[in-house]
Amino acid sequence: FIRNNIELVRTAIVNKNEKADLDQFVILDEKKRTLQFEYDNLRAEQNKVSKEIPKMKKAKQDVSEIIKVMGEISIKVKGISAELSEVENQLMDLVLSIPNIPHESVPIGSEENNQFVRDWGKKAEFSFEPKDQIFLAEHNKLLDLKRAAKISGSGFAGYIGKGAMLERALINFMLDFHIEKHGYEECSLPYIVNRATMTGTGQLPKLADDMYHIEADDLFLIPTAEVPVTNLYAGEIMSKDDLPNKKVAYSSCFRREAGSYGKDTKGLQRLHQFNKVEMVRFVKPENSYNV
Repeated sequence: FIRNNIELVRTAIVNKNEKADLDQFVILDEKKRTLQFEYDNLRAEQNKVSKEIPKMKKAKQDVSEIIKVMGEISIKVKGISAELSEVENQLMDLVLSIPNIPHESVPIGSEENNQFVRDWGKKAEFSFEPKDQIFLAEHNKLLDLKRAAKISGSGFAGYIGKGAMLERALINFMLDFHIEKHGYEECSLPYIVNRATMTGTGQLPKLADDMYHIEADDLFLIPTAEVPVTNLYAGEIMSKDDLPNKKVAYSSCFRREAGSYGKDTKGLQRLHQFNKVEMVRFVKPENSYNV
């Protein structure tokens, strides 16, 4: 896809302010194709001669020179195989840095270019100065941010009493609502996942600094339930008769927010741990934009 749509991909990289090197991609892709061609030809020659040698031996023919040549080819095949593997790894790292092509309806630009689509309900009007979320939550003893920070550091929240009950009730409400009203199937999946899973949903390698990494096991705490749910069928072929497949899951979410310090850090924003109910739908491509 990338080679056949190089200018489209290049535009997407520029519009998303990314730094993927498409010129290097083309160089590596050409090198991979050349190495693969050479490797395949040498392997075909090996397979062909390996079938001829027993016949020659049976016919009492001297095969010493052929075996010598095959030994030299074998060494060459191993060298090409190692080089091909290295090029494939470099190519994959580069491909993972290329952003997805945005839908044609998405406006190009920064946040101020976002388009208003719709709203719902009537915006509340007050005859007094509203209190902020933190004042109300702490005043009503729903949150204890100071003690949570004492336990774990900044960026963590402690829900106390009715605050904890309220969050639990909201989680159950959202799960039950989507299960009973919208036909979603609930799933409860691991909060700790492997590198392939994190790569499958695009967190790695780009957002590695924002992830909590368990180095000893090379595992990661999930930033959202979307990660394990989306990877639930990774490497499998789903039957079109089983689509749409709708999943809903609650999880705690863990984010280091390494690049977000100093921005919107007051209160229940930019938290390192929070709870969320996530919905994922596996659908046919032509139905992917249907709401």
